[in-house]
Amino acid sequence: MSTLERVRRHLKAHPMALDAALAVGVLASMVAGSFVEPHGENGVTWGVRTPDALSLVLIALGAVALVFRRRAPMTVLALTGTVSLVESVTGDPRAPVAMSAVIALYTVAATTDRPTTWRVGLLTMAVLGGSAMLAGPLPWYAQENLAIFAWTGIGATAGDAVRSRRAFVHAIRERAERAERTREEEARRRVAEERLRIARDLHDVVAHHIALVNVQAGVAAHVMDKRPDQAKEALAHVREASRSALNELRATVGLLRQSGDPEAPTEPAPGLNRLDELVGTFRSAGLHVEVARADHGTALPAAVDLAAYRVIQEALTNVQKHAGTEAKAEVSVVRVGPNIEITVLDNGSGDDEPPTDGGGHGLLGMRERVNALRGTLTTGPRYGGGFRVHAILPVKTRSRAAEDAV
Repeated sequence: MSTLERVRRHLKAHPMALDAALAVGVLASMVAGSFVEPHGENGVTWGVRTPDALSLVLIALGAVALVFRRRAPMTVLALTGTVSLVESVTGDPRAPVAMSAVIALYTVAATTDRPTTWRVGLLTMAVLGGSAMLAGPLPWYAQENLAIFAWTGIGATAGDAVRSRRAFVHAIRERAERAERTREEEARRRVAEERLRIARDLHDVVAHHIALVNVQAGVAAHVMDKRPDQAKEALAHVREASRSALNELRATVGLLRQSGDPEAPTEPAPGLNRLDELVGTFRSAGLHVEVARADHGTALPAAVDLAAYRVIQEALTNVQKHAGTEAKAEVSVVRVGPNIEITVLDNGSGDDEPPTDGGGHGLLGMRERVNALRGTLTTGPRYGGGFRVHAILPVKTRSRAAEDAV
């Protein structure tokens, strides 16, 4: 780090030291200017005039006041303006005490707003310039009197320009920080949504296949001694369900891999085209399921197709777990106008309590999936016993509708 950089940082960390150095420089300039005669025979002449004691005292007071210009800018301006006023009326020859008032006016303009700068600047210009013209020892049109107007105007203008630049830089920095915070919040929101989606997928996969494994394992244990062939068939179903669970878990967890990782999953997400396969796994577990479809080969967006599949999967899993061994389920998929309606009914013949929204994550996950697609989900007991799950999903999502419009 260079010496100049160290000095700059030190002065920035100690502003009063910088103001003291400025006061010393202004004091030296005012003292030197008090010995100069601007209208000599040979132009500007040094040492022709000598300031009196009062002028030197006023110069010293104006310079000392500048040390505190950052702490009390208005007070310093009032003090320097007063000593300048006294000097312009009484001093002969006059010393340039007004220089301290110009610096103080610059500080006020740089630290306040523009209306205040206008009011204070015009008042300072009028008081100092008017008093010098009307009550000073020089003619009203003297160069020194006109210079007071010019320098006070320059001080106010320069201070306002510095304040405007600082405000502009601060606004740019604040806008950049706000944009950075917005990007971070958006990234966190997307991560949370993705985490929730993956959690729903994992729950759907695990709940469905583990329920099947549990049922088939119970059947195998029950008939192991009396009907070993049926037990062997049940164990085969257990093996198939566990293999399917592992494959779907591998595909879901594979979404968490980086794009460059090897062996990334390429199998598409399940949809209604695999409904028969899904229903078959429940039938092999002993659940009687009837399916009715009237969607007329409707092509669904991937998100809607996956949501419909998961709703049916979760609903049948709940039937398997809660409705009992003699339960029967009915699944219907119907295209109704711009929507596709999914209905899963069961007769609720078992003694287990029906699922509720607060009983677990199954219904909550279904509701979140459907709501994310701007659909509706209705769940509840049926009149006369059983449970009903009814989902209405839009055939066209926002992105699909935009593509069709184009």
